[in-house]
Amino acid sequence: MSLSHQDVQDILRQLDDCPYDEMTLETEHYTLTLRRGDGGWTQDTETRGQRQEAGIASINSGEAAKEPEPTETGLLEIRAPMVGTFYRSPKPGADPFVDMGSTVREDSVIAIIEVMKLMNSISARVAGEVVEIVAEDAQFVEKGQLLMRVRPAK
Repeated sequence: MSLSHQDVQDILRQLDDCPYDEMTLETEHYTLTLRRGDGGWTQDTETRGQRQEAGIASINSGEAAKEPEPTETGLLEIRAPMVGTFYRSPKPGADPFVDMGSTVREDSVIAIIEVMKLMNSISARVAGEVVEIVAEDAQFVEKGQLLMRVRPAK
């Protein structure tokens, strides 16, 4: 299935106008679930036989999808799983998801990346303490770009 730019724009317009907080689209190839929260819409994509958080055009590929491995200093790197605008908080003026020194679990939301007006929750995928936040708030990030470093939990 291929969506044109106009198709995506039409879907986004309908999402903004709809009164529902959750929507699921199922095809023979994937299931797309969208949820409205304080930060806007987030999405989960399940391809047949595989589940992951993903952007519309990002399905488990490249360096960002790999399990983080410790660097020479023993820190784990959290990288952007998709291209988009990186936000540290769910909405302007709100507290950030994490700060330096914050403890995270694998499922902790550490940021959101906006792609085509959809807000994608980014999970830490590691457990430990945030020791460095590299990406700037509201900065455009590339897929695989370093976002944060975490000291692994013992």
